[in-house]
Order: sequence, then structure tokens, then C-alpha cells
Amino acid sequence: MTDPSYRGQILVFTQPLIGNYGVPSSARDEHGLLRYFESPHLQAAGIVVQDYAMQHSHWTAVESLSEWCAREGVPAISGVDTREIVTYLREQGSSLARITIGEEYDADEDEAFVDPETINLVRRVSTKAPFHVSSSLGDMHIALIDCGVKENILRSLVSRGASVTAFPYDYPIHKVAHHFDGVFISNGPGDPTHCQATVYNLRKLMESSQIPIMGICMGHQLIALASGARTIKLKYGNRAHNIPALDLTSGKCHITSQNHGYAVDPTTLPEDWREYFTNLNDQSNEGMIHNSRPIFSAQFHPEAKGGPLDSAYLFDKYIESVQKYKHHQAMFSERDNKPSPLLVDLLSKERVGVHPSMVEFEGHAVGKIDPEPVVGPQAVQQPIAAVA
Repeated sequence: MTDPSYRGQILVFTQPLIGNYGVPSSARDEHGLLRYFESPHLQAAGIVVQDYAMQHSHWTAVESLSEWCAREGVPAISGVDTREIVTYLREQGSSLARITIGEEYDADEDEAFVDPETINLVRRVSTKAPFHVSSSLGDMHIALIDCGVKENILRSLVSRGASVTAFPYDYPIHKVAHHFDGVFISNGPGDPTHCQATVYNLRKLMESSQIPIMGICMGHQLIALASGARTIKLKYGNRAHNIPALDLTSGKCHITSQNHGYAVDPTTLPEDWREYFTNLNDQSNEGMIHNSRPIFSAQFHPEAKGGPLDSAYLFDKYIESVQKYKHHQAMFSERDNKPSPLLVDLLSKERVGVHPSMVEFEGHAVGKIDPEPVVGPQAVQQPIAAVA
């Protein structure tokens, strides 16, 4: 529910009983990252459950699910036959929906639905200014393009000895990449084709630098677009923690966690690229890798908190390429890309301007931000999301 990739979606839980564990605290770990959440705020536009546990009990809980939703201004509803909704989604695919009050259906209100896929959701979840997460375990320095990064992606990097400086999604990364040992493009919500500035910047980066690059989920799709490939919208999307993905370089199958509604069309990959992973359920693309350069990406989430951890080795593969690049650069220059104490002191230690209610914050991107759907007590009267 705190994964920024869920921005603009109503979540329908198929588990019949929800809320019995409550909601944990916003405690942070030794890296200054949220221990239990993937971002500081509840990202979903609405929550639908069948049965809600009025009493919660867990040693980490500090509040109930209903208290959390109310505090975050996210509408939630129980007493719904979620099996019927799931049956509908199984046949129709991801659909526009809203939570409303009343017993009568007003067909005239159908025209008022807002399709979140037409909105640049990445702009809303991306940090509006750079922030920095330090690692005391190594001297590598990675630039991360924040399209809605999960805390555990940051944790997976800093725990392997890489300090991370995160930039807004449309930051011209090709102009500063020489100050870093690697570039990483994060996950994020919505249609990747909205991020044309990011695609342009990545294309310029790949044309001008040999720096190692890795992308996850939205990052995978953006690398594909920057390379000249195309993306497609999936009818259902892939949203589960048990999806098999085949590594085409080794023949091994990994159980993966996934949350995406778009995929890369592998038939459009340029000749310098090849498929890395494929989905064994629907045969959709799950990754790509460059034939000669240290650039690869995965559609699934190798960092999934709570697992599965089959593909966590991809971070090791990326860090190894970052180390090689750093050592190679040291042969030709005495410059060290390790973050300076001044940089660490000046930059924020967490995302900037990402609260869902900050609709007037223009941020780094030039231009007007799309109007945000109303969230709160009156939100039940508003069309708000697509159902996942």
C-alpha cells in the first residue's frame, strides 16, 4: 500500500480478512530508511476489503488500518464481495472504478471518470529535489533516477556498500553521470511514455557514457524506450508475489514479485539488446540486457520486501559492474566519486515534496502539474482510480 507504483489505483484485497495485524510504526533502520514501509505515505487511491478486523494484534502495530487510512486521507470500504470484483477483473482486465456513497447507480456520472493512465503519475511520486542516502560499507556512489523508488531498492544498494544520491525523474542525468560510479532507474507508476524527458536523458546518457546502468520495473521500460524499443499495455497486468520468470541466459526459473500494467515488446528490441527474462505465465518480457555493455534491467522486483528473494543476485551483478567501472576509471583519473561531506550535509536525507496532498508543488519539472483527484471525506464523490 506504500509502494509508489500503486499511486492512482484502488486496491482490492483477495485475502478475505484484512487489518488483523494493524499498521507498524515509521521506524527507520541503520541506513535511515523506513523499516516497514516502501515510502512515507499510503499511495493507493482507495482500499476495498471483504471483512475488516476491528481489533488488531501484532507486536509492531501502533495503529489500526482504519486509523492509518483516515490519517492519510485514503477512502476504504469493507463488506464488499471482493470475489465478484476479482471475477470481473479476471474477465475484463484492469478497469476504471471509484468508491461512492448511495444505493442508486447514476449512469450520467460515468463520463466523469478520470483515467489515471492519462496522467503523469511519475511526476507526482518522484522527489522534487535530490536526496542522499549514505553507506558506511563502501566507497561507491550511485545516481538513482527516482520514478517512485521503493525503500528496499535503496536499502539493497546501500547495504552493498553504495551511497545513493536520488534525483527527480526528469533530471538531466547525462550531465552529471561522470561524478558517479553507476546509474540506477527505479520503479514507478503508470504509463512509461509520459516520461519523455527521462527517456531523452537516458538516451543521451547511453550515447555519451559507458557507466553501468540498471533499471527495475518502470526503470526497465524507460531503458527500453531510450534504446528504441516500444512498450505495450497489458490487459491484466502482473501483480503477485509468485510469478515465474525464466532467465534466458542460464535457463533457470525464478519466482518473482511483480506489480506492473505495462511491458516491453521484445520484438522491437534493437540488435544490440536481447531479452534477459521472460514471464512463464503469459510469455511477456521480464528483462533486457545489452550485448556488450554493463546495462540490464528487470521488469519484476528483485528487492521484494518479504520475498521471494530468488533474483536478489541481480543487485550483486550490478554492484560488481559498478566496482569494475570504478576501478577502471581510477586507472585514468585520480578523481574519486565518493560523496563529499559537504554534499552529504547539504542534501536532504529523504524524498522531497512527495506527500499526496502537495498538489501545488511544481517541483523540478517545468510546466503545470495535472490536478490531483480529491482525497478525503469528500473523495467518495470523486472518480479516483483504476482497479488493480
